[in-house]
Amino acid sequence: MFERVRARLAPDTERTVGLFVDGPNVFRDEFDVDLDDLRAAAEALGRVGVIRLYLDEHATPGLIQAAEARGFEVIVTSGDVDVKLAVDATALAAEGRFDLLAIASRDTDFKPVLEYAGVVGIETVAIAPGSHGRSDALQNAADEAITLGR
Repeated sequence: MFERVRARLAPDTERTVGLFVDGPNVFRDEFDVDLDDLRAAAEALGRVGVIRLYLDEHATPGLIQAAEARGFEVIVTSGDVDVKLAVDATALAAEGRFDLLAIASRDTDFKPVLEYAGVVGIETVAIAPGSHGRSDALQNAADEAITLGR
């Protein structure tokens, strides 16, 4: 289901996890990722407190319904998904809403978000949608890296 690239973080049921998923970059035909894989990866890290899927206006109603049925808060934006996700993740990190920030993406635009979270004492995880979807910049900015896929 998923492979931990670095295993610095032990599972901790007291830790609150914030999972932010970059839908357009994760749910692509070339990756074999599903919503259950993402949720399982977050649950393996601790108690999930925030679980959000960010999508653009081209998202299918089926994906939105499936995500909501699995407990994801779905954020659909007509603007840039990356900007909305980055602003939300940074704001919630600043508020202390979670102890661990996990970002599922292959986009290096989220490197500053992971770096900020680390500066304010929040553990970080970069979740790649597949081995060829890994971002070295995200992996190196995070405390741990996880690769999804079968």
